[in-house]
Amino acid sequence: MKTVFSPLHAGHADTFELVAGELVPGFEKPSRAEFIRARVESEKLGDILPPQEHDLSAARKVHASDYIDFLSTVWSQWQAAGHTGPAALPYVWPTRGLRADRRPRAIEAQLGYYSFDAGAPFVKGTWEAVKSSCDVALTAAGLVNTGERAAFALCRPPGHHAGSAFMGGYCYINNAAVAAQWFRDHGAARVSVLDIDYHHGNGTQEIFYSRADVQVLNLHADPMAEYPFFLGHADEHGSGAGQGCNHNYPMPAGTAWDEWSLALEDACAKIGACRPDVVVVSLGVDTFEKDPISRFRLKSSDYPLIGKRIRKLGLPVLFVMEGGYAVEEIGINAVGVLTGFEGR
Repeated sequence: MKTVFSPLHAGHADTFELVAGELVPGFEKPSRAEFIRARVESEKLGDILPPQEHDLSAARKVHASDYIDFLSTVWSQWQAAGHTGPAALPYVWPTRGLRADRRPRAIEAQLGYYSFDAGAPFVKGTWEAVKSSCDVALTAAGLVNTGERAAFALCRPPGHHAGSAFMGGYCYINNAAVAAQWFRDHGAARVSVLDIDYHHGNGTQEIFYSRADVQVLNLHADPMAEYPFFLGHADEHGSGAGQGCNHNYPMPAGTAWDEWSLALEDACAKIGACRPDVVVVSLGVDTFEKDPISRFRLKSSDYPLIGKRIRKLGLPVLFVMEGGYAVEEIGINAVGVLTGFEGR
């Protein structure tokens, strides 16, 4: 299996996030991608390729154009406003009862206008990393579209929390959604997005919620008790043409393989019934028992079993890297899914 990877991800470094009232170093850090890349090499998974340069037209198919324009100018606007802090972060949001129909000129306000939390900071190299992450996903999608049975987009930053016009949860451009739309634009009649990250892929759901051509399935922690809290319930089935095309599997803290794998089995059965031309897997491994910000109990030995089950679908698959924060094990677990898919 070929992997696509960009060293430009490293420019998104030394970030901060707001957690339980404290400003702390970001859990989403460059070492995550480097541990995975090293494991790809040590396991001899296959060639590691640089991404091809793409314009932003594919991203604009699933994201609002003004949002994409905003992302590319945040750091320059932040500096122009005279800020010297370590990262650009929002601190005000247009919530219920406030106006969201007028975009303020101030960068401090725009950060809140285009986000749903304070978990998507900007530093000097953030936009280059975000753009390269999208390029990684599109390049890997191209490999699958030209005959590879599967490819691995080693994306960083991740993307599944980013919606059509909002960032959050370490995510800026929704790489999996961009790839799914790209497959549609290049001949796929139907695409299934299988999100196995611990946290619900609220952005992916929001983007495709009213569409019948992209099926979205999320296995994740119960939003009544876990981030992102405000989406991901079992009764969210899609709307309009998308009714019945969205499937959520919220599970309680402490969920281990026996229960989690039942949800995976049901999701795979629904994918089979949908008969998509390609599957995009949002590959999060923060379901791991030692993950510092998650509360599932999957073990390293479980991850190859995930790959084996996805292989049984008999469909082309694009794996897109999402979350996972137990850095020492992230490479073992993420690559374990891929080697399991390859039948090792």
